[in-house]
Amino acid sequence: MSAITYKTIALVGNPNCGKTALFNLMTGARQKVANYAGVTVERKVGSLRLKNGQTLSVVDLPGAYSLSPATPDEEVTLQVIEGRRPGEAAPDVIVAVVDATNLRMNLRLVLELLRMGRPVVVAVNMADVARAQGLKLDLQRLELELGCPVVETIAVQQKGHLQLVELLEARFEAYLSTQRPSLGMPAPASPEALQRDVRRILAAVLSGNENRGRFQHRLDAVVMHPVWGLLVLATVLFLIFQAVFSWAAYPMDAIKDLMAATGEWTMTQMPEGPLRSLLVDGVIAGVGGVLVFLPQILILFFFILLLEDSGYLPRAAFLLDNVMGKVGLSGRAFIPLLSSFACAIPGIMATRTIANWKDRLATIMVAPLMTCSARLPVYALLIGAFVPERTVGWFDLRGLTLFGLYVAGVLSAMAVAWVFKRVWMKSSYQPLMLELPPYRMPSMRNLGLGLWERARIFLRRVGGIIFALMVLLWFLSTYPAPPAGWTEAQGPAILYSVAGMMGQTLQHVFSPLGFNWQISIALVPGMAAREVAVGALGTVYSLSAADNAMADALSPVIAQGWSLATAYSLLAWFVFAPQCLSTLAVVRRETNSWRYPLLMAAYLFALAYAAAFVTYRTTLWLGA
Repeated sequence: MSAITYKTIALVGNPNCGKTALFNLMTGARQKVANYAGVTVERKVGSLRLKNGQTLSVVDLPGAYSLSPATPDEEVTLQVIEGRRPGEAAPDVIVAVVDATNLRMNLRLVLELLRMGRPVVVAVNMADVARAQGLKLDLQRLELELGCPVVETIAVQQKGHLQLVELLEARFEAYLSTQRPSLGMPAPASPEALQRDVRRILAAVLSGNENRGRFQHRLDAVVMHPVWGLLVLATVLFLIFQAVFSWAAYPMDAIKDLMAATGEWTMTQMPEGPLRSLLVDGVIAGVGGVLVFLPQILILFFFILLLEDSGYLPRAAFLLDNVMGKVGLSGRAFIPLLSSFACAIPGIMATRTIANWKDRLATIMVAPLMTCSARLPVYALLIGAFVPERTVGWFDLRGLTLFGLYVAGVLSAMAVAWVFKRVWMKSSYQPLMLELPPYRMPSMRNLGLGLWERARIFLRRVGGIIFALMVLLWFLSTYPAPPAGWTEAQGPAILYSVAGMMGQTLQHVFSPLGFNWQISIALVPGMAAREVAVGALGTVYSLSAADNAMADALSPVIAQGWSLATAYSLLAWFVFAPQCLSTLAVVRRETNSWRYPLLMAAYLFALAYAAAFVTYRTTLWLGA
């Protein structure tokens, strides 16, 4: 066996070809995700350990249809392949991943890669799906036509990458040193000639069932129907929000019990003093109050990943294109807006796939109205405190309430987009052209890795920004101490602190909404990250407690201390709540202007205040 002299492998392929699934299979948990310097395009790098003990670096490049860049993703892919990204050498080997069920589209990119004269391996992915559809692919003939190694991969199977790894480990260097005949020619420059070459190769290597898409066409006739398709989409989203509450109940209770036991143990093991108060009232009550919502966030991400992996999301985007176009949004906005359910930041980043600047800007401006996972802890806290735990027919009442809040966010986004279209960003409707991937069975491995990555990101936020803010809030809520001779009858000690005085000042601004000084305090760190508002309430109420006990059961505390009108008002506030600072910073970077993040913050604050005011006064008027 010859010694391996190459170090870096780059995976290149069309979107939805299974490239990322193959990357996950090759690298497992040995991977990291970041952004390429200067852009918001995601960068995934992992390591592949070979049997001989050597480790290769594997790069999952952004999906591309062509090496003539039309999107930032394609531009980054070309730059990396050519070695033009600062500080990043060109990959030694390119693995071109193609979808065996859609070779007509995928082979164009392969021919362009071969035209560059770089070492290329073609990985024919989803070969099992192609066989199930009755397709027969002659891999040996394809290898001769392309003049490069061709292997079969099945990225959804545990050992579906072994042929590729074997080639990279044992045969590829020998292949590079041997001149092999090629029946095909390098990819021509013109798209027409390129497509002729693709048709010639397909005629030589592919045979089988020409009507393999009948089942998918019948399914598409339902899920993309203008009436039935919308009902299917609404049902899917409705069931997701039902599951967020019903499935998460037991793990959330377990986390609550663990945090309560941790707080009690800390109280018994440490003497009374500032350090114990910091740990119990600041760290455990604050950070623990946010950590308890991790199960709900993971359930939401699970379903989003499931829909994405199955091929349903592009169909939902196409289905909604006409509806969204009427309110001033492109159909391409659907996936960025759905990504905003998880977090507004990736949703705003995903708008870079929208070529038209006005469509992209409209999507950026309304993306914060989608109910992101940062709002979920606040919603769950208030719903758990004020919505009875019972069912209405087959449905969980709390799940119904959460679904209603998400619908409110969607309708608000559409209403704002409609106003923008008619008042500010006037543009004509452009129909969406979109390649629909085949339906697939989602890979449990990919789902697991995706959930692990998102859990790690959430825990990093809890251990980073949220922890730091909770410690800072504890100091502001503890110092200065009450004056000499103070007694608990004069009120909680926190009222004398910096945070207490700030809360009492802000209460004058927010009292028309029914917000007390504790809520007013929590809104301030919530500007850094909205889920911090829950931790801030936990810390403030812990320090406000007459017996100085940890408020480990925050829901009962606010249920007893707040009116229903205040709870509904706070829910309305967070439907429109001004974005966290990191989101505004991303908007500044994406638009290259301070005008748009400032406008976003201003209109969201105005909407949030107006919605909370109307909700509070209406609820009081109804006698609640």
